[in-house]
Amino acid sequence: MTHSINNIPVPLHEAERIDDLLTHDLRIIQSDEVFSFSMDAVLLARFAGVPPRGRVLDLCTGNGVIPMLLTTRTKASIEGIELQPRLADMARRSVSLNGLEERVKIHEGDLRELHLTAGYGVYDAITVNPPYMPLNGSDLKLNSHQAMARHEIGCTLEEVIQACVRLVRTGGKVSMVHKPQRLADIISLMRKHRLEPKLIRFVHPRAHLEANMVLIEAARDGRPEVRLQPPLIVYNEDNQYCPEIMDIYYGNKEDTSQ
Repeated sequence: MTHSINNIPVPLHEAERIDDLLTHDLRIIQSDEVFSFSMDAVLLARFAGVPPRGRVLDLCTGNGVIPMLLTTRTKASIEGIELQPRLADMARRSVSLNGLEERVKIHEGDLRELHLTAGYGVYDAITVNPPYMPLNGSDLKLNSHQAMARHEIGCTLEEVIQACVRLVRTGGKVSMVHKPQRLADIISLMRKHRLEPKLIRFVHPRAHLEANMVLIEAARDGRPEVRLQPPLIVYNEDNQYCPEIMDIYYGNKEDTSQ
């Protein structure tokens, strides 16, 4: 089946659908058979420090949601790398669906080896929404696509951070979304591998509940200094999105570089 938006024909495979990204008329191909993007990817795409121009890379890009959202914030050349062939193919077709082939390039491959072809220190900024959970028995209950998205099967947290250090330039920014339970590991591994945490923001489902996500930005070879941003609250007392979340999802403003 072929689907067309703005006269751009893009093939859809069985069990695939097109979802609205709710901003800048962007669309994305998704399927319940593989891991779909969620709020953490959207929050990272808005939080990440990206230059107005240059080169930006998204690791563990999945179906390409973060690179496409970043096109609303920067004129930089944006790349994504995804290990799973099916997801990489979905990402490429989503890029084509939105007419973004000149701005976004999707690589299929192992992030641990990208430096062998791309080179060292070639990106100005990197984003990553990595698998959150270390390997344990629960990953066996999921299909292979979901297991790789949630568990450290294709790469560990340390391997992700090592890849970031190899690929980002000195002074360049690395932005990550993860679980607060892993924050001590993240900071320890970043500092071990010459990434200095600079900015941290906790995301809380409601004001009275503990954080269930953390956003962290680091600079390669940066000086020790970290700032905590105000907490981001998702739902208000009426179980509606708080104004900042509404702006993140539905806002159409062009972002300025951080």
